[in-house]
Amino acid sequence: MKKSLLALAALTAFAGAAYAQSSVTLFGIVDLNARNVKHNTATGSTSLKTMSQDGIASSRLGFRGVEDLGGGLRAGFWIEGAINPDTGTPGGQTWQRRSTVSLMGGFGELRLGRDYVPDFWNHTIFDPFGTNGVGSSVNVFSALGGATTLVRSNNSIGYFLPSLGGLYGQAMVSAGEGVAGNKHTAGRIGWAGGPVNIAAAFGKTEITSADDWERVGVAGSFRMGPFTLMLQYNTSEFQTQEITQYVIGGVLPFGASTLKASYVKSEGDGAIATRDATQIALGYQYDLSKRTALYGNYASISNKGSATYAIGGGSGVPGAGRKSTGYEVGVRHTF
Repeated sequence: MKKSLLALAALTAFAGAAYAQSSVTLFGIVDLNARNVKHNTATGSTSLKTMSQDGIASSRLGFRGVEDLGGGLRAGFWIEGAINPDTGTPGGQTWQRRSTVSLMGGFGELRLGRDYVPDFWNHTIFDPFGTNGVGSSVNVFSALGGATTLVRSNNSIGYFLPSLGGLYGQAMVSAGEGVAGNKHTAGRIGWAGGPVNIAAAFGKTEITSADDWERVGVAGSFRMGPFTLMLQYNTSEFQTQEITQYVIGGVLPFGASTLKASYVKSEGDGAIATRDATQIALGYQYDLSKRTALYGNYASISNKGSATYAIGGGSGVPGAGRKSTGYEVGVRHTF
């Protein structure tokens, strides 16, 4: 259950700020699992069993608040950091997941700070596994040229469209501040109505004054009764290197259960023409309540040529052209 910080005033240093807000909320997710990942190598294989995390959702702790300024104008903040519940260490309490301040109104939202880049959203929204756990589609996708903006960007200014029927969109520019691979420009536009949701996104990160890493993505979903079909097309390009990714997957809820499946194909081109791979993933989730779920996921990557894509959480990477497999069983709780 989300809790107002006013109720926790005696226990938290944030309470002093809470009195100035219309609403302040503490929220989070704890997701833990038993995971096993195996990588095949030229001389055999490596296998690692771990108490891991983030099987169906990223573990986090955050605070967000909104103040009504009158005249339809609101101000808000959002600070959110990753946590490592398997060891209890504050893995991300530098608030690296998101740290933003916003002005919101009939014009939309103006957001400043560290935030998700628009060109990442298609990856996670249209992935049955939400880019979490062993089945994440980004296991076989990567930024190139040293770009640090695959998921988030520092020093950003973002704009989000207001409610316009089914139309939605956002744009972002990020200051590089002299750090190579940090300067990012991106946008995303989409439409959702009835059973259909479709979006296109573009992002560009300056690696040098002459070279950029670029990502283009088109994705969508279509509901057919209880089943939702998801499709993606993404490219990652830098100089003579290019990765093209195709994703097809689906989600089928029935009762308290949900089945998930995806097939991902990644093809290299140019200087990385032999870096090809496919991934299959299967998952099952059982909701004990609206906040607590049990789950099990399995994924297998078949690398080809020079590819060494790996399921996360293993020891090292597989040998070139060899397999990586993983499974996990866990529990997720939100508050």
